[in-house]
Amino acid sequence: MFGIVLLVVLVLAALWLVGQFNGLVGLRNQVQNAWSQIDVQLKRRHDLIPNLVNTVKGAMDFERSTLEAVIAARNKAVGATGVAQVAKAEGELSQALGRFFALSENYPQLKATENVKQLQEELTSTENKIGFARQLYNDVATEFNTKQMQFPTNLVAGLAKAEPAELWEIEDAGERAVPQVDLSTQRPGQ
Repeated sequence: MFGIVLLVVLVLAALWLVGQFNGLVGLRNQVQNAWSQIDVQLKRRHDLIPNLVNTVKGAMDFERSTLEAVIAARNKAVGATGVAQVAKAEGELSQALGRFFALSENYPQLKATENVKQLQEELTSTENKIGFARQLYNDVATEFNTKQMQFPTNLVAGLAKAEPAELWEIEDAGERAVPQVDLSTQRPGQ
């Protein structure tokens, strides 16, 4: 009788161990999938930017420094690796794009160009998708990190080679700053 009870306890312990292990592996795969979704949207963003810059290059020729800043930030973002480095580079790219869009508002001929409108709309849509993908990633990464730290799952985390996932965080104080909106109708130099 004791042997049967011991066998049942061992089987239940083994099933629990397998369940916890598989749960951690599943969450790790969800974190990787969520990161892949961010990566897909960032690639789309990176591909749209050169088209936008080329479309407005002639009309904004004297704003070359702004265009060069956007391209430099894009190139830096394309080469970034790891959550923290990508988050920092993408934040810089967002700031450069913000300056670019703010500056382009001063050029009515650009605002009237259908290609520029379409590219701006696609970039805006992509920015929204990136935001949702970041939120999903952080949600899944937080769930994975929490599961690893909870007792008794933390006893299995080492067997599953589970390591905490980095969260996508804003590190640059400039990204936290409230954007300045100027609704005046004056163009530069007036």
